[in-house]
Amino acid sequence: MLPLSDATLAYGEDMARALLGVDALYRALAPEGEQDDGLVVVNMAPDHQPERFATYADARGRLAELARRAEALPEPNRRVYYNQLCDSTLALVEWREHGLSFTDQLSRFLHVPAQPVSDEELDALRGEMRALLTSMGYDGDLAAQCAAWEERTHVPRDEVAGVLDELLVEAWDRTAARMELPAPRADGMRVSTVSGVAFNARCDYLRRTVELNIDPVLTRPALKHLAVHECYPGHYVQFKLRETWYKEGTAPADGLLSVVNSASSCTFEGIADNGLRVLDWLDSDDDRFAALMSRYRSGIGTGESLVGGDGWAANRMRFIAAPHRAVLIWSYWWGEACVAPAWERVPSEQRGEFLRFLYGRMHSPQTVASFDV
Repeated sequence: MLPLSDATLAYGEDMARALLGVDALYRALAPEGEQDDGLVVVNMAPDHQPERFATYADARGRLAELARRAEALPEPNRRVYYNQLCDSTLALVEWREHGLSFTDQLSRFLHVPAQPVSDEELDALRGEMRALLTSMGYDGDLAAQCAAWEERTHVPRDEVAGVLDELLVEAWDRTAARMELPAPRADGMRVSTVSGVAFNARCDYLRRTVELNIDPVLTRPALKHLAVHECYPGHYVQFKLRETWYKEGTAPADGLLSVVNSASSCTFEGIADNGLRVLDWLDSDDDRFAALMSRYRSGIGTGESLVGGDGWAANRMRFIAAPHRAVLIWSYWWGEACVAPAWERVPSEQRGEFLRFLYGRMHSPQTVASFDV
């Protein structure tokens, strides 16, 4: 894989400043109570000053210019990605100004098909879960099997933080053995338990804290998934490598920003959800069932879950109730669907190069698939 061109790195500088400018305008014009929920949710670029946009019309003009410039970038997958990023941001501006249908939000924010997960796909997942649980010795219908599995594997609330800490140690070691981890272990994440929030877990990279919601019933396999997704080789590693490689001059500045409702949203979650495969850590039937359940939950989105209790459903409803976050639930379903197949088709001898490709530049579902094998 060739390094990014100077033209693309320079473009990334301009894109970062433009995104920060749109974020500042978005927050300034947001309705009461939404000023803290902007376009940029993580900013590792404190030295980059946002462009000044007095109106959304000013922002539209700048984004249209950046879209035209993207067409001249040397790397084909960068032309695709930055064109999509410009369209995502233009769509967000349009949504803020005039409104945008939910289907248009899905197709233009995330660049995924604006269609629900099919009943056939959900039925297939339920069938796989039932077959696996039956082979593990669980009786009854699927709901009864899931309840019995959850009862056997659940972690008491007062033990959750300690169990997650233990899993983070192993996740760090496995990650460091498979890919670059340019930091000492002391730079890693600390666990903070929370309640009454609209998420299961969240990586606060800047504070090096993983916030863990203890309202849902949590199982050991689910905590293992969270350790990998939020930290190693998931979100912490994504942010750490973007930051490190930018400072080395090999990654673009827009990677210093985590942007909501963006062309990169699906792959951001998909990279994190692929972590157990990268670490070769799906080593039990409990892990395999938990992976199926995670996939199923991504599919049903706002619906009823077979495990997790009322806490899971309540925090999911709070998540989708926020209009500026509603489409993001789709990023989990489509993220795994684009990253996992790409990982599986890469030969073992090329996986190191693929990880550099995956983590070293921002991606949409379409550009992840462009890696040459």
